[in-house]
Formats: sequence, structure tokens, C-alpha cells
Amino acid sequence: MGSTFGGLEIAKRALNTQQSALYTTSHNIANANTEGYTRQRVNFEQTAPYPPASRNRPEIPGQVGSGVEAGSIERVRDSFLDVQYRSENSKLGYYQSKADAMAQMETIMNEPSEQGLANTMDQFWQSLQDLSVNPEDAGARSVVRQRGVAVAEAFNYISNSLNSVRADLQSEIGVTETEVNSIIDQINNVNQQIGDIEPHGYLPNDLYDERDRLIDKLSGIVNIKVSYEKSGGQPSPQASGKATITLAGNGAESGIKLVDASSNTVNHFDVGYDGNKDVNTITFYNPKDLANGETDPATIAADKKTAVDAYSFQSSGKLKALVETNGYVAANGQATGEFNKMVANLDKMAYAFVNTFNTQHQLGTDLEGNTGTDAKLFFTALATEKGAASTISVSQDIKDSTDYITASLNGDSGDGTNANKLADVFNQLNVGLGATTSINSYYQSAIGEMAVITQESNRMVNNATILKQQVQENRQSVSAVSLDEEMTNMIQFQHAYNAAARSMTTVDEMLDRIINNMGLVGR
Repeated sequence: MGSTFGGLEIAKRALNTQQSALYTTSHNIANANTEGYTRQRVNFEQTAPYPPASRNRPEIPGQVGSGVEAGSIERVRDSFLDVQYRSENSKLGYYQSKADAMAQMETIMNEPSEQGLANTMDQFWQSLQDLSVNPEDAGARSVVRQRGVAVAEAFNYISNSLNSVRADLQSEIGVTETEVNSIIDQINNVNQQIGDIEPHGYLPNDLYDERDRLIDKLSGIVNIKVSYEKSGGQPSPQASGKATITLAGNGAESGIKLVDASSNTVNHFDVGYDGNKDVNTITFYNPKDLANGETDPATIAADKKTAVDAYSFQSSGKLKALVETNGYVAANGQATGEFNKMVANLDKMAYAFVNTFNTQHQLGTDLEGNTGTDAKLFFTALATEKGAASTISVSQDIKDSTDYITASLNGDSGDGTNANKLADVFNQLNVGLGATTSINSYYQSAIGEMAVITQESNRMVNNATILKQQVQENRQSVSAVSLDEEMTNMIQFQHAYNAAARSMTTVDEMLDRIINNMGLVGR
């Protein structure tokens, strides 16, 4: 037979359980705007009935319930939505970073506009055509010289600006490298804290939230795969366990563990460059293998680190986009990348332009009667194609005197035929850019390719943003705190708490009747 005070015990358990639910609701409301917070709920569990079923006492017709208790407080979260979100986040991180870099390139190239290189060169050709009409006119010659200086300065400015942005991208790669290594260390530290708590049967929900927040952040930088392994001891069935984070992708980096839960070790990133500041390797190493005071992973033995060629690093995310836009060493040993390509295109174009223009310039005759090898070069001769755009300049001879401009072809000072031919250089074919490619069409092709890449990057940013937003909304619908729902829960638990208190009062009145008012008859 149950205890006389059994009712009080049932009411007390109900009070404690509803109170726990109210505290959890308050915790949810307090963290409604906390980044990365996952709403929590109390799992109500029936306590063991009386008498226990193992007794099997036939004289008692049935078991009597003994109340309720708070079994556990767990997060409301869908792991499948987490996987989806992190996948979309890595794609968005890649395309967003690439779109930002390409936007900078578009700003520098500034095409089409009145300030762009194309318009500057058009003005140069126009000044040459004007010179062909008045070859002896000092004003026309001065305009040609100044327009030539403007073309050279435009090449210099664009090339230097592109290289300046490349330096900024390298700085951003360094910042990203430091950030990702810091996140990896933080996840590993949280992992160890979780591993210390779970074996005692507790659920460190706030630590789970912090770890998931860090993993979400990491997924925007590199594509990752997350798996979990149980902690030792006697963890709760709802315990998530410690997280192992592995790089995902189709490249050589696939399978490298950034965080190893079983050994509590990590692998850091180190981005390596060649002499031209092109990324050539990405090295993964355990910072514990560094000697005391040493920071350079190059000092670590080769068998204790993993070096991945830049071209084989395929883990989508911000880091990959930065490597691609900055420039990296391809499988054939040549430098490639968006900014590298544009700088190389400008160098090739400037080199072909200077050589072709100077060659035609020496076919004419200046006002001093110089022709052939005696004629002065209009642009300073370029020794190599590399760096041509940044070093192109009008020769000092032309700067000193416009009389050295060879407008004539037949030696007559009033002849402007060569000035016309110099103007035609812009559209001349077979100038070292391809048999059917002119300087004009080559530049248009380079600008067109840039525009296509930028447009595609922006399109993919929009697509990835929509997909990420959709998954995020699905995840928020499951895990985010709804104030309306929490207010409803608060009222529900409050009423249950009041009812439990009323139940205790009723039992108390019953006991008072038995204790204080029974046995008084006949006194």
C-alpha cells in the first residue's frame, strides 16, 4: 500500500519539474537574440509506479503512478539541416569572396568609361589622325606626345593597382589563415570541455551551441565534414559527443582532419608562396610539432606534415576563392588566377603595342630627317614581356622634342602618311597577339572575359544566398527561439505549477484532517 505522504511527494516532484521547465523557458527568452543559441526543452518523464512491476503482487489490482520528473534538458536541433547549411555556407563563402575581388578588378579597369584605358587609347589614335592632317603643326605634335604619355600612365596605373590589390589579397589570405587556425583551436578546446562533462551524464548544451557556432563559421572558409564520437564514462543518450572535423572536397586535401576528437589534436593551415607571390602549397601541420619559440612550419619534419599543391586544393570556401583570385601555381608550373591573368594580359598587350608602334615609328621620317635606325623610338624599348604594363613610358627623346615624331613616310615634312599608319596600329592584325587578333580586339576580349567571370560570380552569389537563406530559415524554424511559443509555454508551465501547488495544499488538508481531527469523537 502506498505511503500516506505519497501525494505530497507527487506534488513536490511536479512543482520541481514545472519549475525546471519555467527556468528553461526563461533561459530561452533571455537568449532569443543570442547568436548561435539553440532553444532548449525539458524532457518530462514519468517516475516509477508503485509497486514496481517486478514484485507482481496479485493482491494489488494495479500500479499507482508516482508523478513526473525532469529527465533531461536538450537542444531542439536537426543535424541534417546543419549539414545542409554548412554546405551552402561554404559555397556562398567561395562565390562572395570571388565576387568581391572581381568587383575590385572591375573598378580598376573601369570599362567602359571615359576614364578607361580603351578611351585613352582612342584619344591617342585620334591625335595621330589629327597629326596626319597637319604633320608640321607643333600643337598637333604636342597633343600626340601628351596622349602617348596618358596611354603609358594608364597602363602603369592599372598594372600597379592590380598588383596592389593582389598584395591586399595576400594580406587577406594571411588574416584568413590566422582566423581558421584560431577557430580550429577553439573547437578543439570546446571539444575537450565537452569530453570532461559528458561522462558524468550531463548535457553541456551551451558548449554544444558554441561549438556549432564555430563550425558554422569555419564552413564559410573551407568545406568540411563533421562526425561525432561518444565520450567515455556514462554519457546521456542525448549527448552529442566530441566532434571530428575533416576537410571535404575532391582535391588532395580531402580527408585531412582539422580536429581529431579521438586524440584531441588539430591541424593548422599554412599558405606558402613562390618568389612571385603566387600560392604554391597549402601545408597542414600540428602546432605541437613546432619547436619552442618556432613559428615556421617549414622547420617541421616532412613526415609530420602534409603539403598540398595549390592547384589540387579543391575545398570550396573563402580560402579557395582568395587563392584563385590572388594567383597560384598551376599543374604545368605556370602562374594562373584572375588577377594574374589580367596583369599578364596587360603586359602582353603593352609589349606588343610598344614593339609594333616603335617598329612603325622607325619606318617614318621625323622633322630632323631621321629615319630607320636613326629615328627615335616613341616609347622606351621593353626588354621583356613580364612587367611591360608597369614600365611602359614615352621615350625621353620624344619628351624632349616633338620634332622626333615620325609623321612622314616619304621624307616630306608635309606628308602625314606614317601618322595614319601609327594610328592603324591599334587595329593591326598579327602583332604578336594572334594571327587574327589586334590590340583593340585583344583588350576587348580580356575585358569581356573579366565581365563574364564577374557576372557569373554575382549570379552564383545570388543563388547561394537564396539557398543558404532557405536552409537557414528551415533551421531557425526548428532551433530558433519563438517568443510567442515561449510565452505560451510559460503560461502552460505556470498553470501546471499552480495546479501542483494546489494539489499539495489539498493533500496537506487531508493529512491535517487525519492528524488533528480524527479520534475526537466522545471526548
